[in-house]
Amino acid sequence: MSDKYTAGMQVRRRILGDAHVDRAEAAKTDLDLPFQALITESAWGTVWASDAISDRERSMLTLALLAATGNFDEIPMHIRATARTGASKQDVLESFQHVAIYAGVPRANHALKLAKQTYKEMEAANE
Repeated sequence: MSDKYTAGMQVRRRILGDAHVDRAEAAKTDLDLPFQALITESAWGTVWASDAISDRERSMLTLALLAATGNFDEIPMHIRATARTGASKQDVLESFQHVAIYAGVPRANHALKLAKQTYKEMEAANE
């Protein structure tokens, strides 16, 4: 394994939590193994591992970009990660307000709906 992969796994676990990463690792197959290595090295081992900005800022950027591009499936995962990145509910709201202005109200509205639902689930589970 490369240094980027090792660093990526450490960062991924720090941001997403061991339980999430363990489930994802258990679900890997031969088909998606190269893809999983790619995102572990590039997204987690390069981008998220950089100390140029804080985890909080990176979390806000990620949520805004996911919403702006309509990639809603990963928003709940990244909302859950805010418990570890330090991004507050207000930070998330501010991020989605930027999305509303610069990328469209419907995308921001849907992202906010997902955030509210995820926060409710987190509170119910005492996460």
